[in-house]
Amino acid sequence: MKNNRTITRRDFLRDTVYSALGATLGSTLGKEVRAEEKVKVVLIRDENVIDSQGNISPQIIQKMLDEGVCEFLGEKDPIQAWKKLIKPTDMIGIKSNVWFHLPTPEGLEAAIVKRVMDAGVPKKNIGIDDRGVLNNPIFKSSTALINVRPLRTHHWSGIGGCIKNYVMFVSTPWLYHGEACSPLASIWNKPIVRGKTRLNILSLIRTQFYNRGAHHFDRRFVSEYKGLLIGNDPVALDAVGARLLQLQRIAHFGEDRPLDTTPKHIFAADEKYKLGVSDLRRIEIVKLGWTEGTLI
Repeated sequence: MKNNRTITRRDFLRDTVYSALGATLGSTLGKEVRAEEKVKVVLIRDENVIDSQGNISPQIIQKMLDEGVCEFLGEKDPIQAWKKLIKPTDMIGIKSNVWFHLPTPEGLEAAIVKRVMDAGVPKKNIGIDDRGVLNNPIFKSSTALINVRPLRTHHWSGIGGCIKNYVMFVSTPWLYHGEACSPLASIWNKPIVRGKTRLNILSLIRTQFYNRGAHHFDRRFVSEYKGLLIGNDPVALDAVGARLLQLQRIAHFGEDRPLDTTPKHIFAADEKYKLGVSDLRRIEIVKLGWTEGTLI
């Protein structure tokens, strides 16, 4: 479903999913901050993860993943950290993303597989898939999921992030495009995924911060941000991701260019489906590594 309404900067600040952003920009808009404990996410960046030829370094992305997961789980050793997430008896589905222009980096997939195997899971019990998850034997019998994909703007949902990455777990994904994809979080309650996700990873190695129309891609609007965002709350990760994309547009254009759709599904995931936290004031971002151009 296409949303033809132009979304302005005022709309971003007025819309509830961006209430926290209003506070960040000095606005009095938005709800009062609730007193609940903050949700932790880890942002790790490394300026050398992309080399001079544009290749992603497998060694550095492994290092980034290890340091980020260790920080998130309070461990010094990455294998011990992963052992907190999974058991050797688990059947692990790694839900990736294969969109041609900006897929999940192969080096990141490989880094996850390595640590899952280091935690004791046999390779035969690990699967990586995107569009074929409903027919994949590993995913059909999975006991644990790792959710990993790149962050980008999206025509129907505003952004493509952790929440939307599970849309392939339903046979009719187009039925979730209504109301700016607001029903997306309901998929997380389907039996094939409910309660199984052990870790969410948003790849920020390269992000698409602007697009126009379905399947649009333009390398001018791709940022080599060289980061990973790691946590167990997909809503919190997407809220931080949405804010980052907004700041990248402001940095690039000198203003917040409107998207086709405001990512209202992030707010719906919080308030309606109780999947996680969307208010940035309730999210603690722990930052590691390279700091130049962090923006958030």
